[in-house]
This record gives sequence, structure tokens and C-alpha cells, in this order.
Amino acid sequence: MPELPDVEGFRQVLESCAKGRVIRGVDVRDAGVLHGVDARRLRDALEGRRFGTPERHGKWLLARTGGPTLVLHFGMTGRLVCGRADDPVEAHDRVLFTLGGGRQLRFRDQRKLQGLWLAHDEADIDRLLGRQGPDALAVDRGEFEAVLASRRGALKTALTDQSVLAGLGNLLADEILWRARLRPDRPARDLAQTDRRRLYSEMRRTLRSSVSAGCVPPRDSWLTGHRDDRDPQCPRCGTGLRRSRMGGRGTVWCPRCQPDG
Repeated sequence: MPELPDVEGFRQVLESCAKGRVIRGVDVRDAGVLHGVDARRLRDALEGRRFGTPERHGKWLLARTGGPTLVLHFGMTGRLVCGRADDPVEAHDRVLFTLGGGRQLRFRDQRKLQGLWLAHDEADIDRLLGRQGPDALAVDRGEFEAVLASRRGALKTALTDQSVLAGLGNLLADEILWRARLRPDRPARDLAQTDRRRLYSEMRRTLRSSVSAGCVPPRDSWLTGHRDDRDPQCPRCGTGLRRSRMGGRGTVWCPRCQPDG
């Protein structure tokens, strides 16, 4: 599932492919990915407009045009692809944006769990993103500590709740908690200040590395690199990793590196 680093990569694709280019055509091949707008209204709103500088908040991407804003969420399998207008169309290419200079931006998505919205003004954007918490890459330490201290429930549940912190998903949350040596089922509001500060620092380090890689990288030195092994072992201490479920999510952690209390 795309998390913050993946969506930041899609933002970079959008910027390098489309920024400053006029939208010559909008070809909706599958209207099932459109929300609150039909194919004709999407075409009428965007054709002739010019893409500006895109923005990202959490897992959402805002493609501004100086008028309406195209808002994208990638669900589990969505992505943006930049190519040429004469490239063969693939089975899961749902919407094609033909741009000036012969370029084409494609929204490609196999499972179609989210998709595209059209926001006519800032009020529309606020309605779509209004329940999102601060962006995990932009939040400062004080705000991060405050939102955690106010949350009931488990630490991992708080980190993956988009209304608390926008952008973290399953892989990132497990990786960050492992690095910070905190059990995922610890109560979020019971952390000591030193724990919250360490968690914030490890989140920043993990996000920076992941954004550079364009994903949460499955490196040998990372928990992510071992979570799907048949007999997974902690890359730090060699202890067998534990698997559990929290909030319906598969959770991986090390009982030695992430002890109780």
C-alpha cells in the first residue's frame, strides 16, 4: 500500500512530468476511480488548464492548476506514471492526461479502492482533507508529542490513524517503533517524554531514508527487510520476531528490542 514516501515519489513524478504543461486532453477509461465528478465535468474543468506545483499532505496529492485542483489518493495499488502519448495503454490505466510536448500522465490502479476528486476551491479541499492530522514529514516535535499525549489506545493505532498523523501506514509504523524500541501495543498517552522524543527522532530518520528510496525499503538492516521471512529474526539482535494483529493490521515486532514498559 502506498505510504508517505511512495506518494512523495508520485508528487515528484507529477512535478517533473506535468508542472507548467497545458492539459491537452483528459481520457477517462474507467469512471470507477472518479469521486463526486463524472468524466465530462472532469474534462471540461481541466482541459486547457496548466498544471502548477503539486503538493502532498499525508497520502493525498494535490495537483493544482490555477483553478480547480485535482486531488488524488492511491489506495492500495494506485500510482502515477509519466510517459509519451503514443505509449501502449496498459490494462490498469484508468485516467490519461495528455500534456503539451507529447507527454502523458497516467493514473494507474489495479484495485480502484480510492481515486480522483475535483476540488473547485480551498473549501472543497478542506472538506476532503479536513479530518487529516498534521503531515508526518512536516510536523514539529511539540505538535507530535501533543497529539500522542492526547490519544487513548495503542501506540501503533495512534501512529496509523490519519486523523492523528497523516502519512504513516503499516510498514512505516512497525519500522519506526522497532527503531525507537517501543512495543506497538503500549498505550500512546503513557509514554514518557524521553520516549516521545526518541520516537519523533526515529520517525524523522526513517521518513527521510524512505523518501530518498521512494518507498519503505526492504533493507537487510531494517525490520521491513525481514517481516515477510518464513522464520523472521530481528536484524538488530537476532531474536525471533513476533507477529500479531492490531486494528486489523498485521504487526511485526521484536520482543527483546521492544520490551514491556
